[in-house]
Amino acid sequence: MRILKQSAVFALTVAAALASSATRADNASPVGLWRNIDDVSGKPRALIRITEANGTLQGKIEKVFLAPNESPTCTKCEGALKNAPVVGLVILSGLREDGAEFTGGQILDPDNGKTYSSKIYLTDGGKKLNVRGYIGVSLLGRSQIWQRQQ
Repeated sequence: MRILKQSAVFALTVAAALASSATRADNASPVGLWRNIDDVSGKPRALIRITEANGTLQGKIEKVFLAPNESPTCTKCEGALKNAPVVGLVILSGLREDGAEFTGGQILDPDNGKTYSSKIYLTDGGKKLNVRGYIGVSLLGRSQIWQRQQ
């Protein structure tokens, strides 16, 4: 009986350890739902879902938190994206793993309709995502910290 109890405790301990390592593994990837914060107001701006396909990451807006005077469409975007709904808009694309970073991608700013080069990397044990958009070299740009939602 005692051996049975010890085996059960051991099995539960192993299961808990595996669940814990699975959580850490999920946090080691930028795949998931992220909330970005407005640089000026400090309020939540949008929820972006990052997915991976064929080694490339992409981020699509799932929800926006609009101010009363804001449009739910990309009025400043050009071409096929002109006046496209912001919800469903792919704003991150082409990011590939490069060591601890994902680089070589692009990011669309729906506020001004412009596309920038982009790179991202995880911080705070995978709870935060540093998102950098830039022109030419990474020094000429700006960064945002997104917060993991799930």
